Amino acid sequence: MTPIRLRRWAAWAPGVESEAAWRAWARAPAEIRGSGAPEARFLPALLRRRCDAHSRMMLHVAHECCPAELRSEIACVFASRHGSFGTTVSLLEDLAHGAALSPARFSHSVHNAPAGLFSIWAENRTASLSLAAGEGTFAHGFLEAICTIHREGGRPVLLVHSDEAVPDAIVPLVDRREGSFALALLLAGDGPGPALCFAHEPDGRTLGPAPRSGALEFLRWWLSEERELRLPHEGGFHAFRRADEAA
Repeated sequence: MTPIRLRRWAAWAPGVESEAAWRAWARAPAEIRGSGAPEARFLPALLRRRCDAHSRMMLHVAHECCPAELRSEIACVFASRHGSFGTTVSLLEDLAHGAALSPARFSHSVHNAPAGLFSIWAENRTASLSLAAGEGTFAHGFLEAICTIHREGGRPVLLVHSDEAVPDAIVPLVDRREGSFALALLLAGDGPGPALCFAHEPDGRTLGPAPRSGALEFLRWWLSEERELRLPHEGGFHAFRRADEAA
């Protein structure tokens, strides 16, 4: 596959907010714990009040990763395995107790709410896509970003991945419990930035899960000196290679 350039990245998690903090985390990865969201003070007050924690995380890393001159025209892929978990579970609890539901909270709990809020803030009318693909959400988001780059003739694409901490009521139903985090990647077909390749490698064996979310494992790998990352999933691996190892 043609190499893709990773021009910029930005990430956020409770207590791991700066580039230096993420580089230190990558040298000795610890479990991401806790919940919450950045303040996102760059958003107008009215729009910020409409954002739940999940949307604030996504918009924060998008703001940090995407240069101002690209925001109004860049194509975007927003990926999340669970979406606005906290808001959704809270609404379900309200239903269970017979409480009135808030139409505003419901409208901002849907999976494409962060993409819509980004388009409003950035005045961006370019097509965007929101997706969820279980354990493989990050890899599928990366693949969709590559496809968009090729459709757009190599122009930059913004990939944003985020998930909230799993609410206590849902813990027995999930296979991994991690804290809140968000990652944004500015990808392009050419230009500045180191190059990497992505491929799917079929494997008929039953493979165990990756040690952490695909987005976090990707960031750990990218900040390390390792040449290859292989994320297991049902049916094989999603493989990332630095360009000089891609052949």
